[in-house]
Amino acid sequence: MSTQLTLLALLTGLLTGALFRFLNVPIPAPPEFPGIVGIIGIYIGYRLIEYLDIGVDLLEILGV
Repeated sequence: MSTQLTLLALLTGLLTGALFRFLNVPIPAPPEFPGIVGIIGIYIGYRLIEYLDIGVDLLEILGV
């Protein structure tokens, strides 16, 4: 299932990117490779904290 979901996400991204280019609209993502690497870093950092099972409940701290 995970492979299918990944391929579907890639296909959706490709079609969306093609549509944005076809309509000559700027993409809502970093157009340069370092920006994309930054997004990957955010994902890895998120998963690392999840794996280490550390963190705080910000909503609880704010009383929401």
